[in-house]
Amino acid sequence: MDRETRRLILELMERHNLCTLATMREDGWPQATTVTYANDGLTLYVATGVDAQKVHNIRRWEKVSLTIDHDTPDWNAIQGLSMAASAQVLRSPSDILHAARLLKKKFPPLAELGKPEIDPGWAFLKLVPKVISVIDYTRGFGHTLLVRL
Repeated sequence: MDRETRRLILELMERHNLCTLATMREDGWPQATTVTYANDGLTLYVATGVDAQKVHNIRRWEKVSLTIDHDTPDWNAIQGLSMAASAQVLRSPSDILHAARLLKKKFPPLAELGKPEIDPGWAFLKLVPKVISVIDYTRGFGHTLLVRL
């Protein structure tokens, strides 16, 4: 991946707060969920309830898809990301603390909830992209660039 593409991916990740995370349910149906995220480079982190369906799905099947984008009435301004990623529920205290710090920095109200990193009701997810599709209609309608990591 060239520097310009990496810069655009990171810019889009920083500019947005929501992603749609798709996991696979045990019954074979995909499940798409809107979540907030923070990133460290290309790796994304999500905080959620320990009993959330997406947590159960990821424990069973680590392959996920996600999108990061925003709504715009101008189709020529559409920019976003679509990713295939490996997901894991973090277990290591140091990994959980790292994820919590990133999320609290991006979302200061999370700090008001106390210490979710030590609360057994919270789970932290790590999403590592394997393939990223960069959607950038500012370069022409339908323009995408596929990046394999």
